Amino acid sequence: MEITNNLAPEFKIEGLFKAFGSNRVLQGVSLDIRQGELVAIVGGSGCGKTVLLNHILGQVEADQGVVQVADHGDDLAPLVDLSRLGTAEMDQLHTHWGVVFQANALFSGSVLDNIHLWLDEIKHLGDDEILNIAKRSLTSVVLPSSDAFLSTDVNDLSGGMAKRLAVARALSMSPNVIFYDEPTTGLDPTSAGQIQDLILRTHEQGNGGGQSLTTLIITHDKDLLIRLQPRTIMLHDGQIFFDGPFKDFAKSTSPIIRPYFDRMPVLHTRS
Repeated sequence: MEITNNLAPEFKIEGLFKAFGSNRVLQGVSLDIRQGELVAIVGGSGCGKTVLLNHILGQVEADQGVVQVADHGDDLAPLVDLSRLGTAEMDQLHTHWGVVFQANALFSGSVLDNIHLWLDEIKHLGDDEILNIAKRSLTSVVLPSSDAFLSTDVNDLSGGMAKRLAVARALSMSPNVIFYDEPTTGLDPTSAGQIQDLILRTHEQGNGGGQSLTTLIITHDKDLLIRLQPRTIMLHDGQIFFDGPFKDFAKSTSPIIRPYFDRMPVLHTRS
């Protein structure tokens, strides 16, 4: 996917620094991501991928720098500075985002319970409307939408089905942005391939409300990158070392990129 500069901004990060004690994780990261882009952030373990993601999600306070995100609660989706927002304003931003965590972060209980909770507590929808959304979301990720499956305990799901449910839960919010943190880690090759296809199909279909979807993925999965061909951003030594199309990243002979690229399958397994 080529970088697009004619679209409205989704995230704008300027001069971001973050240290934990003497460990300087981010050292001046500046980055623009546009609405509708498909972006993968890669880099060796400990390079700051998850720390950067947590800054975008507003879960970490920067030592220095500015993180701005599009406010989709406004029709014009203007950029807002996360450091200036209160809890209620952050909660409102989150209603337009979907997050698929590495370990799925499913709640105890049934399949329906997992989709119901966010739609009830965040969007304050009624049970009938939530049920319709749940069935539609499950169908979109090729899971059953029967009453029997809706009542299935999440502990009885396979790894691939649990990951699909995590995606369905994120999609149920009709998000403008969806974040994936190591979405294929721990899956067998067949399930991983299905999730890769699901991520691409979900991105291309948009948010279900006629709007494009911005997709941001944290990953070591080389196969995922080959399949999706995203804009690829590599972090190294706390800074952005590469930012461009995956095809250019894959053929790079850089002494920083090449060893990492070759070790990606090992790092992906260890994740």
